[in-house]
Amino acid sequence: MAKDVLCEVNSCRFWSEQNRCNAATIKIVSNGAKEADRSAETDCVTFEVK
Repeated sequence: MAKDVLCEVNSCRFWSEQNRCNAATIKIVSNGAKEADRSAETDCVTFEVK
């Protein structure tokens, strides 16, 4: 498991200084493809606007 999760989306309520994600859990899903082959085919559904 990752020790640190980095995120540059500072409009998310879980964003913290030094681009840290402070969400208790993180969920990432495929954004349409049955199997994602690249990061552009994924979405972080943990995102919540500040």
